[in-house]
Amino acid sequence: MTWQFSMRVYYEDTDFGGIVYYANYLKFIERARSEWIRNLGIDQRDLKTNRNTVFAVRHLEAHYLTPAKFDDVLEIATVLEKKTVARLILKQDVFRDKELLFSARVTLVALTQNGKPTRLPAEIRFLVLQPTAR
Repeated sequence: MTWQFSMRVYYEDTDFGGIVYYANYLKFIERARSEWIRNLGIDQRDLKTNRNTVFAVRHLEAHYLTPAKFDDVLEIATVLEKKTVARLILKQDVFRDKELLFSARVTLVALTQNGKPTRLPAEIRFLVLQPTAR
């Protein structure tokens, strides 16, 4: 299933030319991932405090296709592509209307607060690690 997150580009997101600064796309997709996880009913603060589990980006592949500009309304689509007991691979696309501007494949891993790899808690594997629709 695809999770949609909508946001507007603010002046602070752009460079001198009014174009979104390249690193801000990573912030945009991070916000969308955080909302996706929240929408699944997962409280990341509780995970950290009571389960000693946090998420970290292990790998990211990004493709910048067309620039977003000041005041654009963007839609960020997040799709779970692959899952293991400790890793999630997400496809995240940023659109303006129906035009694809940016595309990323993000690998998230579960870690303890000390940075050691760990398994995703069972309830997350149940909620998140379901077959995905395309």
